[in-house]
Amino acid sequence: MNKELYYSEQTLENMARRIIKEYDSSLLTDNPRAIPIEDIMESKFNLFIEFQYIRKNGRILGETVFEDDYVPIYDMEKGKYIWIFVKRGTIIIDASLLRCRIAGRLRFTCAHEFAHWLIHQKLYTDSGEVASMTKVAKKSSDDNKNIERQADFLGSSLLLPHGQVKMAFYRLRGSSKDIIIELAQKFDVSKQAMEIHLKTSNLI
Repeated sequence: MNKELYYSEQTLENMARRIIKEYDSSLLTDNPRAIPIEDIMESKFNLFIEFQYIRKNGRILGETVFEDDYVPIYDMEKGKYIWIFVKRGTIIIDASLLRCRIAGRLRFTCAHEFAHWLIHQKLYTDSGEVASMTKVAKKSSDDNKNIERQADFLGSSLLLPHGQVKMAFYRLRGSSKDIIIELAQKFDVSKQAMEIHLKTSNLI
């Protein structure tokens, strides 16, 4: 595998922790609460979050733009694809997520695309490509799968700092199902994301 693609999980967790600490260290020490991922992206990293319909079928949930360029989006009013100019550092989020009933999906998409910006700039800059998150896993090379797994892991680490989740977990009582629901609400993520995190952390 290309060395540029390899980051250990510990490295990614440390990166997430450092970013959160530099933004507001109390997020890692005070009562556990949702990480303001969009504000971190915009205020600390000067990224632009823009909502557009990326594809007619809604398959692509987010794209990260690594250089000033024109990108295609679907214009619902005109019923056709158009090209719009976007600046380097723009995170395009599919507008359908503004109406999404699955709590946390918009925030996770933002975190996933933010992760691409943090660790995959060298891969995409000057390539003429964007990094994108799809609704359904697509067939791709091992390198592309690695890229997406890394973005998923770093995105999750940004939204769910392990120490804070662990602290909140041990303060709760009840069934695993109830705990998952309560923690998902506390950190403003989906129940699926919280369940995966708790299982991989051996908390349930």
